[in-house]
Amino acid sequence: MKFRHVVLIVLLVGGFWYFTSHRMPADMSRVPLVGDMEGVGSSPLDLTEAHAQPAYDSEELGNIAVYKKALASVVNVTSSIVAYDFFYGAVPQQGQGSGFVLDKQGRILTNFHVVANARQIEVTLSDKHKYKAKLLGSDQAHDLALLQIQAPDLTPAVLSDSRGLVVGQKVYAIGNPFGLNGTMTTGIISSIRSVGGPQGAKIENAIQTDAAINPGNSGGPLLNSRGEVIGITSLIASNGADQSSGVGFAIPINTAKAVLEDFSKYGHVRRPSLGIVPLEIGPDLAEQMGLAADAGVLIERTVPGGSSDKAGLRGGRERAYLGNTEIFLGGDLIIGIDDQPVTTTQELSEIMNRHEVGDSIVVTFLRGQKRLTAKVVLGEAGGSQS
Repeated sequence: MKFRHVVLIVLLVGGFWYFTSHRMPADMSRVPLVGDMEGVGSSPLDLTEAHAQPAYDSEELGNIAVYKKALASVVNVTSSIVAYDFFYGAVPQQGQGSGFVLDKQGRILTNFHVVANARQIEVTLSDKHKYKAKLLGSDQAHDLALLQIQAPDLTPAVLSDSRGLVVGQKVYAIGNPFGLNGTMTTGIISSIRSVGGPQGAKIENAIQTDAAINPGNSGGPLLNSRGEVIGITSLIASNGADQSSGVGFAIPINTAKAVLEDFSKYGHVRRPSLGIVPLEIGPDLAEQMGLAADAGVLIERTVPGGSSDKAGLRGGRERAYLGNTEIFLGGDLIIGIDDQPVTTTQELSEIMNRHEVGDSIVVTFLRGQKRLTAKVVLGEAGGSQS
């Protein structure tokens, strides 16, 4: 009986050896597919692989060039603040944003709201080195802040000119969305418009883009196709969701240049102002209001004691609504400054950026059907006035 068991085992082992040695395919890379084994066909699984790294197309090469040029100048900004819980206990909190290097001396530009109320600020470079940062100056109205670090071999960003930007122009955003360092997104300029900033004041001529901008991008550069900074990414229209909706906004770099010039000259922001609350008027509104020009900047209100108020310019008194926004009609319509036509708030803002507090300008305006001029001495901006 035992002999039979031994013989049976030998036969089983021998049969298994014969089957695996002689019946299985020698080339396992050509095992039939499941469908083939079911009688659908007898084609082997042959994989097709690339023989070499594929060449990049012109658009990809452009994207890569922008990233390589700008990445070293982009930084991660971490701010530490102290909040208080229900029992008034101190609770340390951290906020994250982005920024970019302005010069080899270690000055860095970011958003004011990234470092507001911070007790400690830390900057991380693209090479992962961390440095403590000092706040040199801030401009809450324009949502800008200037930092200083002590670090070697810094790569400054190249600043462009934000005048003449056009809808459809390709743009790139590099920053640290959700703490993901060195992230680049692409899109186009969707519009140029004035919007309410994170601190409540208006961002004049904000660059609207569909490039993905998320929490952590704030303060980072918005770049053109040459890798030059045209704006500082600042906010998103999220409609309640704390993430990109395809509608983001950047502060134009020319506004930042003007603020930086004030920091350099005075140690603080001292932007010139007409002392008015402006409303841009186009042909449709001009026709509805019965104005004597197709376009211009309507003075909704003058700031009491401000530059325009002292010069005799008038704001509106007739309350009306533009959509859901309350406006005041009946004020003077600015159509020129120093013989230069003014038809938009963007043109008005660009003129202000070329002047300083105390400069005298000649304002051309319409009061009803009358064309008048007034000499205005520019005061200092405050709040959301222009």
